[in-house]
Amino acid sequence: MNIRKIVKSFIPTRLFRAIEPTGHLVEAIIMNIRYGFPGRKLRVIGVTGTNGKTTTTFFIYHMLREAGVNVAMTSTVAYGSDTIHRQMEHTTTAKASVLQRRLRGFARQGVEWVIVEASSHGLAQHRVWGIPFEIGVFTNITHDHLEYHGTFEKYLKAKRRLFEIVNRHGMRFGVVNADDPNAEAFIKSVAHSTTYGIEKGQLRAERLNLTDSGATYLATIGDDKYNVKINIPGEFNVNNSMAAIAVGRQLGLTKEQIEHGIAALTSVEGRMNAIDEGQKFKVLIDFASTPDGFEQFFKSVRPLVKGNLIAVFGSAGRRDVGKRAEQGAIAGLYADIVVATEEDNRDEDGLAILEDIARGATVSGLVKNETLFLVPNREEAIGFALTKATKPTDMVVFLGKGHEKTIERADGEYPWNETEVVRAALKQLLSK
Repeated sequence: MNIRKIVKSFIPTRLFRAIEPTGHLVEAIIMNIRYGFPGRKLRVIGVTGTNGKTTTTFFIYHMLREAGVNVAMTSTVAYGSDTIHRQMEHTTTAKASVLQRRLRGFARQGVEWVIVEASSHGLAQHRVWGIPFEIGVFTNITHDHLEYHGTFEKYLKAKRRLFEIVNRHGMRFGVVNADDPNAEAFIKSVAHSTTYGIEKGQLRAERLNLTDSGATYLATIGDDKYNVKINIPGEFNVNNSMAAIAVGRQLGLTKEQIEHGIAALTSVEGRMNAIDEGQKFKVLIDFASTPDGFEQFFKSVRPLVKGNLIAVFGSAGRRDVGKRAEQGAIAGLYADIVVATEEDNRDEDGLAILEDIARGATVSGLVKNETLFLVPNREEAIGFALTKATKPTDMVVFLGKGHEKTIERADGEYPWNETEVVRAALKQLLSK
């Protein structure tokens, strides 16, 4: 029985959102008491931002693990210490009962450091109450979740809360993406910080070489230099890896430990995952689902595609309506063919969502039934898009679902695995 849904059905939405944080706070207090305030027995790094949180968390986890640190993490896609378990829920920061139980388990295993992805919802709703974060990492902040927060200023305030918690505990240290226009708000929220970026920052990426399998670059800060190799493609992942480098420096890791640790990460589920079933063209799956995520993704991928770039994506129902046309417009600027489909329509009209996306895509020059197609069923859209790739130089990209294991429709949640569906569609295509 989902008590939250039952209560919500009897209370107006605005009132429910006003009192919801109090309920989460009470739960967090009770769970901290029940599990003995496990966060106090651990050293905790928090990672927040609109995009890049998960990959940054994985970079930090692998870097510390390769350095011999007993480390654990809890993220959008997975959690664990020695054994990593898949995250099944559609949440980044778990509810307090789950999060505190996991932290107690980590403490009992002798874990020293834990990396926690801290979402704006998790921070605004006090799900992380009682966790004494020592280091805060800020990746970026862009248009997202305004259906919940109401305004960008409130969204920014929720993200900053992590740094305010950090400033009351431990190292009082923040790692901030200087390329983000709102970087200063986070720098001011903590006593000490290191900034990083490709364009700005104390820690900078130089001699950057991007490939379809990763990147190499020279990270410099003062007189220190790091020869970095990452095995996940995308310029945005250069930024994510630099955030991890800044954390490693703060924790006193050696140059060799940092370089080796960053290179140790070879993939993150649902993030820039290449799929190969023997087809001649390239296929990528990524979780990008915001306008900025789209911009960063397409900007990184487009130069690598000499043929047609075919993009398949949707936009979630009962979420930020304003981003739909933006997603369509951005995809239309970079992709040669767009197939708009369901993401998590929930109880919203799926065709209406696709028309919202189409409005933006047509502004960018795509033409319905020629270069823009609306296919409501995602499985059918995947199979259809793959038939549009006819040359070895083509690439088909599937965005928005990534690692998620369910898809939400009007009549409930259904099992979903993007990778398995894409692989099955490729096998069927190749068998013809």
